[in-house]
Amino acid sequence: MLFEELSKKGTDFLGVKYPIISGGMTWISDFELVRAVADNGAFPVLAGGNMPSEVFEKEVDRCIEKLDKPFAVNLITISPNYRIQYEILLSKKVPFVVFAGSFPRKADIQGMKESGKRTMSFASEGSIAEQQIRFGIDALILEGSEAGGHIGHVSLMVLLQQVLFNYDQVPVFVAGGIASGRMIAHLLLMGAAGCQLGTAFVMSEECTAHANFKKAFARAHARQAIATPQYDSRLPVVAVRAIRNQGTDRFGRLQLELLEKLEAGIISREQAQYEVENFWVGALRRAVVDGDIEGGSLMAGQSVGLVRDVLPMKSIIEKLMNEARAELTAVQNRLTQPV
Repeated sequence: MLFEELSKKGTDFLGVKYPIISGGMTWISDFELVRAVADNGAFPVLAGGNMPSEVFEKEVDRCIEKLDKPFAVNLITISPNYRIQYEILLSKKVPFVVFAGSFPRKADIQGMKESGKRTMSFASEGSIAEQQIRFGIDALILEGSEAGGHIGHVSLMVLLQQVLFNYDQVPVFVAGGIASGRMIAHLLLMGAAGCQLGTAFVMSEECTAHANFKKAFARAHARQAIATPQYDSRLPVVAVRAIRNQGTDRFGRLQLELLEKLEAGIISREQAQYEVENFWVGALRRAVVDGDIEGGSLMAGQSVGLVRDVLPMKSIIEKLMNEARAELTAVQNRLTQPV
């Protein structure tokens, strides 16, 4: 019963059995993964990524028609196709939208809310959390720098103290480095409405990512999932965490090439930033779809060092919930034992 009490805020908000969000991972969080997560009581997120408009609309419609449980669609605000995806989603009967990549404008949040959707966005520090709440966001996701893909620069340990302990106006979900039910239990005890996982769900049988991609995850150590640096403030880039390979090194060279072109006036800053995002979209597809684990992008959180086996989604979620309940019982027992 303690688990249900602690998770009630999250489950009530999401409308699901368990307060677990499957993060929207480009090229990975497709309909098949969304359905598997929903069927097992957790909350799925369809990744918009940089899908062309016709593909995006088809995937969204498929979820609307075939799912009878809540789900969200993830929109990457820095994606070249963000604006057209946003306009398509406005007219769709999708219950939730998650803004990712960067921070949504107030008008974008309000537009989705007016179309009947609940909105969620990421907070990478206290001031951003305050801003998003002021803009009317319905829930926040604290994603520590331990997470995979596009990340902020602050660890979840600090964000918990900076945001979770200080803002209770909206449900606050937490993400980054989470791969066990024991950790979920303690985060609920701290006041989190629930947790978001990504890397752990890549290792599900239902995930359609290439077998090579999953094998790379199974072999990786936490220290190998590194964040990309920004070399120069003239070319702002959102850090990306991925397992280091030739693709990671190639991105470093791309930044230097783009900076030289900026210096020479060959391209604009906007064009350079577009090239950066275009690189990640293509590199991730090569790894996830084609199985190119040397030249493609192996976006993964540091929790990749905690997952080793490919399992059915049902087993993954049941294991997380059993561990969480057992840990809460253990905590209760420790607290009631005489000192």
